[in-house]
Amino acid sequence: MSPIESAKKFGKVAVMLGGTSAERPVSLNSGAAVLAALTRQGVDAHAFDPANRNLVDLIAGEFDRVFIALHGRYGEDGCMQGALELLGIPYTGSGVMASAIGMDKWRTKLLWRAAGLPTADWEILTSDSDFAEVEQKLGMPIFVKPAREGSSIGMSKVTAAGTLKAAYEAAAEHDELVLAEKFIDGAEFTVGILGASALPLIRLEPAKEKDFYDFEAKYLRSDTQYHCPAGLSDLQETALRRLALDAFRLIDGRGWGRVDVMLDSLGNPYLLEVNTSPGMTDHSLVPMAARVAGLDFDALCLAILEQTL
Repeated sequence: MSPIESAKKFGKVAVMLGGTSAERPVSLNSGAAVLAALTRQGVDAHAFDPANRNLVDLIAGEFDRVFIALHGRYGEDGCMQGALELLGIPYTGSGVMASAIGMDKWRTKLLWRAAGLPTADWEILTSDSDFAEVEQKLGMPIFVKPAREGSSIGMSKVTAAGTLKAAYEAAAEHDELVLAEKFIDGAEFTVGILGASALPLIRLEPAKEKDFYDFEAKYLRSDTQYHCPAGLSDLQETALRRLALDAFRLIDGRGWGRVDVMLDSLGNPYLLEVNTSPGMTDHSLVPMAARVAGLDFDALCLAILEQTL
């Protein structure tokens, strides 16, 4: 059977992209790349932007399944997953609960900590917080993050005493739930998940003038370095892959995703966050790791879609 004939088993596929979150531009890029990859392989795939289309169109258009390439709220946080469950339409990636938990960095960390998995100390910030006390408790530097945003939107690194409140206010523009996290001095890695396996680790190295792997380093710069293989020993690589799988499974993640982790200067791991609908752009990390594992972008998209059958 030819690849085109084989692709018919998927029926009519909606590639859900865009949406209404702050990550809409990234999602449009991800969705366009996925749509092109599926079309190249003979899949009857069509763009579907929930920002300007009613979900009832999925039924009216007789779509058989959905490839979710949405990022952020209303696409990655369980809302869309719940709607598709009600419509009875199979979709890629994690279900309602895992998507909701994975989008919330605070509640993810609570689960990890309760299960004994390593994650950096943190404090929740509010307008009434004693910012000087938090600075003293966590030490400098401190990462401040909107708890329910992705792509490092609203995130900043606090390096000087007395500036935590300003960082909180900047983050609070994006989410009322704001997280202050203890800085881990070491290398940052990401672990792609595909099915029941962890892909090869990628070590992230932003340009020297960048404080951390922020939105600009992720999507706009060409001098961010990605090391895959990551340069770890086989023992370290295996241990971090296992930790990532444990972290992903703990929130009930399924299908595919990505787990970010730090290694401190002593080699101790600290889980950062989980992504249940990772980027699929030309700068994205899961496709990069998949290539090293022998899976090109087109094959990766098909492997993800296969999980809806």
